[in-house]
Amino acid sequence: MKEIKKIKNPFLIFLPFLLLYVIFILLFSSGSNQGDEGRYLNYAHNLTNGFYSLPLPYLDLGDGPGYPIILMPFVLLKIPVLYIKLMNAVFQYLSVMLLFKSLKQIFPVKFSLIFSLIWALYPNTFEQISYALPEVFTASLIPLLLFTILKVFEKDDSRKIRKYILIAGFTLGYIALTKPIFGYVLMFMIPAAFLFWVINRTNINYKKCITILIIAFITTLPWLAYTYHMSGKVLYWSSFGGNNLYWMSSPYKGEYGDWIEYPPYSDYKYRIPQSEEVIKLRHQKDFDEILKNEEVQMGNLKNGVMAPNLIKGIAQDDLFKRIAIENIESHPLKFLQNCLSNVARMLFNYPNSYTLQKPSSLYRLPINGTLVILVIFCLIPTLINWQKILFPIRFLLLLIILYLGGSTLGSATPRMFTVAVPILLFWIAYIINKTIKVKLKFN
Repeated sequence: MKEIKKIKNPFLIFLPFLLLYVIFILLFSSGSNQGDEGRYLNYAHNLTNGFYSLPLPYLDLGDGPGYPIILMPFVLLKIPVLYIKLMNAVFQYLSVMLLFKSLKQIFPVKFSLIFSLIWALYPNTFEQISYALPEVFTASLIPLLLFTILKVFEKDDSRKIRKYILIAGFTLGYIALTKPIFGYVLMFMIPAAFLFWVINRTNINYKKCITILIIAFITTLPWLAYTYHMSGKVLYWSSFGGNNLYWMSSPYKGEYGDWIEYPPYSDYKYRIPQSEEVIKLRHQKDFDEILKNEEVQMGNLKNGVMAPNLIKGIAQDDLFKRIAIENIESHPLKFLQNCLSNVARMLFNYPNSYTLQKPSSLYRLPINGTLVILVIFCLIPTLINWQKILFPIRFLLLLIILYLGGSTLGSATPRMFTVAVPILLFWIAYIINKTIKVKLKFN
């Protein structure tokens, strides 16, 4: 096979994937809002009217403003939701480009091309690309963060370093505004980086890390100031954590920590028949307590019943957390089992509580199963050679490990794992390039 020396215009090389994404969205997306899409569009609509959420008792701080800000122009100009979904094609195309440019900073062109193609054709992306949800957008910010972080630790020119530090810090902060769990990652990494810098002040890399993390935190300050003003809570990233932790802490047999809509409805086509009564029997007492202690914002009309929207509200969030902590303390092994189920759910969308088996889960096995094997393989040389691995790779690897570790503690889905894939691919490429030499031609 002839060695590829140079790609003059990578934008043209990957252009067919942009067309593929556009065609896929046109074929499989719906013109109406589905699932969580309406919530992000409502936030964007609120922003165009000068506020983010109604005040108490209808305060809703479930999602950060990162993605709704992107949706604002579409909502303001009343552009159909299909065009918002078509933006996902652009986001994914740019993420492939940025991953390729990041890989090319370290690896040969052919090697970079192979791993970029893996990301371009990653199956989970196609499951999400036809929805107006933040995961595809976030997955495009991750390669941008990767690209700029590599530049920060590569450049010697102080002016260029400043530029890339600012971009990297703002990008990481905006990721936290889009996916609040990264806010908690920031809260862990800032003191950790500062501690390492105090121990070894001669290492300028730690100083760069602290600067990036502080810029990221500053980027999130307007949101944190707003949540403090509205809720009175410091460093309050989201009011969805309690609800997710409640289902994650479920002590009941046959419940695996995944989020369950409550009250449950029988019109869900994959729901095991008659399981609604079991769910109500197990959880009605907890929800009665939450209803008793908090005014409830009414949600959409479903099956002729006005359903309470129980995932909103600060007091509700606190009550969910209190019940969840009680469940964890009384059933710690079951919580650990649910965490393991969470890992499997992020990778293979299995197991799910009260849900019939779906053949569609099988297509995740080859690619994500291969990724798991490669991750396990790469862990050993990574631990053995930790100090010899490029500093930016260590920084990003810790970032994504903390993100994935935090995701296992709340009800997780495959789209949460997808966000981490670009950095995992880059790390795998680095370890394989350092450890494995493959010859396809016989001597």
